[in-house]
Amino acid sequence: MLRLVTCTQGVSRLRYHATSRKVSAGKALSRNITTTVSGKAETMKLVTFRPRNDPGAPAKVGVVDGESLRCLKAGSSMRAIVEAWGAERPRLEVEEGPSVPLAEVQLLPPLMPTGNIFCVGKNYLEHVKEVDSGLPGITQLAAPEYPIIFTKAPGCVIGHQDTIKYPHGVSDQVDYEGELAVIIGKGGSCISREDAAKHIFGYTVLNDVTARDVQKRHQQWFLGKSMDTFCPMGPWIVPAADIDITKALRVQTWVNDDLRQDGSTLDMIFPIAELIEVISKAMTLHPGDVLATGTPAGVGAGFKPPRWLKPGDKVRVAIEGIGELENTVGTMPSSEL
Repeated sequence: MLRLVTCTQGVSRLRYHATSRKVSAGKALSRNITTTVSGKAETMKLVTFRPRNDPGAPAKVGVVDGESLRCLKAGSSMRAIVEAWGAERPRLEVEEGPSVPLAEVQLLPPLMPTGNIFCVGKNYLEHVKEVDSGLPGITQLAAPEYPIIFTKAPGCVIGHQDTIKYPHGVSDQVDYEGELAVIIGKGGSCISREDAAKHIFGYTVLNDVTARDVQKRHQQWFLGKSMDTFCPMGPWIVPAADIDITKALRVQTWVNDDLRQDGSTLDMIFPIAELIEVISKAMTLHPGDVLATGTPAGVGAGFKPPRWLKPGDKVRVAIEGIGELENTVGTMPSSEL
């Protein structure tokens, strides 16, 4: 079972709830895991962080408590938590001592993938229409009959408030794509859509930054999607137990406070369970794998004229029930960042 408990004696403001019933391997994560802050139930948010004033410090894992966080005991890592989840759910303990203000920490990517990030192209119908009209030649001019699966290199992942490097001299058509990302908790192959939920650890926010001209030039999208810093992810992971994915989650993206994307996860052509089924038929999924589920309409390529990202732009992606991911496009040439 997964339990979070405070080690400090007498601490009552922050409590963690989970069912005390033991769960055998493969059972879905308890549906009532929440944090209680000052008597009010809140969504659990798991973060990876380091002190803002010590960039060389080792990363730690914590749980957000309002405008602060509580550190998990030494030895905890997000990958270890995810890997243990599928078999024997770990007992997670919070360190003794006061909470740490969020303003004093740097939020790192909540989980660094060890393999390529699975991505889905053209998974929202309105996005299909805007890409086909705005950038012909990237894909076929129709809604896909089967999911379009591609990948991003894990090395391009950055965290909340990290800088997106503008690829001067390589691309001048840099675009944003706000997306819901799935974190796999229990690995497996040939996973049926009916069982897919049992394999999900949690969800986070992801920005599939894309160099459209490079994407079109090379046709296979790997280079245009995998440039350094082109995968902001975070700011935290919300366990699957805390989100009812069958309900609409609003996906929004702003550029310099201008709302560009405003969609719903219920508008996906291929829902999450089907995506997991399709991918796992071809290859084994592993704990910690990341699946970006596609972006709604409103990307820069869809405007006439296109509205590409420029150095200095601030991009903010928000997903209802999860959080907001914010990054700034670098103002200096990439080689100087």
